[in-house]
Amino acid sequence: MQAAKVSVAEIKSRGQLTIPKKIRSAGHLEEGQVVSIIPVGDSLLITPKRLELDEARRQIKKLLKSSGISLEDLIAGLKEERETLYRETYGKKRG
Repeated sequence: MQAAKVSVAEIKSRGQLTIPKKIRSAGHLEEGQVVSIIPVGDSLLITPKRLELDEARRQIKKLLKSSGISLEDLIAGLKEERETLYRETYGKKRG
């Protein structure tokens, strides 16, 4: 992430802080993503906590949403692909 200009934000009554869009974009932070907050002296370091499974789930959800494909359609398509691969590898599938 490149250095960004200083931004000012207000902490709301419930402790919520909005990270400005330019900073979220530069840090590849997305809605629902978990971050680690590390106290360093009188400052805070906020860094993405990227769990591989969570990241994969988030990316799949994003792709499904942008493509308009339902989860059921994706699973059906995977089943078809597996069957095709099986036939190509082992010949006709036994019934």
